[in-house]
Amino acid sequence: MSGAEESGAHEAHDDREGRRPGAGDHGAQGHGARGAGDVPHGSGPGRSPRIPMPRASVEDGGLPLPDLADPGDLAPVPLDLPHDVLKSLLGAWALAACSADETVAVEDHLGTCGGGADEARRLREAVGLLRRPESLDLDPALRDRVLESCLDRRPPRIPVPGWAAPYDAETARLDALLQDFGDAEWHAPVRLRWFEADAPATRRTTVAGVIAHLMSVDGLIAAALGLEDLLAGVAEAAGKDAVGPAGRTEAYWRASHFPPTRSVQAPWRDQSHSLVRSVSFTGSHSGGLAVSYGDFELPLRDAMLDRAFECWVHAEDIAEAVAYPYEPPAPRHLNRMIDLAARMLPLALAERRRAGLSAPGRTPHLVPAGAPGRSLRLEIEGAGGGQWLIPLDSPAAVGSADFEVAHVALDGVEFCRLAAGHVPPQEAAAGQVGDREAIRDVLFAAAGLSRM
Repeated sequence: MSGAEESGAHEAHDDREGRRPGAGDHGAQGHGARGAGDVPHGSGPGRSPRIPMPRASVEDGGLPLPDLADPGDLAPVPLDLPHDVLKSLLGAWALAACSADETVAVEDHLGTCGGGADEARRLREAVGLLRRPESLDLDPALRDRVLESCLDRRPPRIPVPGWAAPYDAETARLDALLQDFGDAEWHAPVRLRWFEADAPATRRTTVAGVIAHLMSVDGLIAAALGLEDLLAGVAEAAGKDAVGPAGRTEAYWRASHFPPTRSVQAPWRDQSHSLVRSVSFTGSHSGGLAVSYGDFELPLRDAMLDRAFECWVHAEDIAEAVAYPYEPPAPRHLNRMIDLAARMLPLALAERRRAGLSAPGRTPHLVPAGAPGRSLRLEIEGAGGGQWLIPLDSPAAVGSADFEVAHVALDGVEFCRLAAGHVPPQEAAAGQVGDREAIRDVLFAAAGLSRM
């Protein structure tokens, strides 16, 4: 057998034994060890030789590589801090403000120090008390979105009439605002504002007093629907002094032995629920009822819009008193409120003429009932806006573009605040064109729609 054949036989035998050729053969160069000058297998002309990886050794002047199987030398050394230093770190540890090494040192120390462990527990409990609770305030539009989503899936068996929906929404929004009020907020001072005889008027009360006022006036609608009037006894005892919204409210305030408190919220909310439930059951059959306000009457549909408007206005008064933001009504509800005020303006203009508050020397151009007459175009911009032609000379006349003598443009929310007596008429209009006296009369008549 030749030397080459003998070598191949040995390699085959080594493979059968499961050993790698060259392993353990320190004196020979096999597949596992090559000299620096050896040419790897498969090299030849036109092919680059493989470059062996450099090896570091002590003899070569390099540093020995660490044994990765034993990382003990690389582990961090724990901090060795005295007791006083560890005790001073307890506050930062309770707030999770220590470094990783300091945290390990403090927690190791707490396992052997009873006094430090007690103090650490107290500090952690104190930190828990310092955390601010999550806000309980609800998005004012959340209720509308939830109801809309539910109604899209299953229509209500007894829907709320469209003309009562603004009242339902505004009472719900105000109730949500009141949910988190403490005693300080319920007794926060509120200044009610309105216009009377072309002059601003005010009345001081509290947040609880405002809710008592809303409940007093809502009782007029309850009485018209045949429901229980919560102030029936108070109004009967006060006699003629308890006629109308202002009279009923003053009678209730005087009859209270103590200033109103948070206890008025539940009766007011129960009464508002009863009103919405009653008009929902009766539906269109109740729409023709009239609600007496003492010196005037409103159809039930308009009275519900009036109550929605006043609820929003007084909710803004309350929010302003406690420095809390409050959004205007939904545009579709705002449009209904603006429409009610626009429809009431001809009557308000007639009242101004009877009271001698109109422009001096101005003689109305009387026309037959139902005929077109001199008109002012009221343009409301923004959400819930539109255009209305207001007859100037008679409530029985019809507004007509052919007889338009003036044009006024206002923002929708600004017009509502004017009608609530919260904005001076001289500062309300964003744009005015035409008969200045007619414009002045309409703006002051709009402010005259307000009351306490």
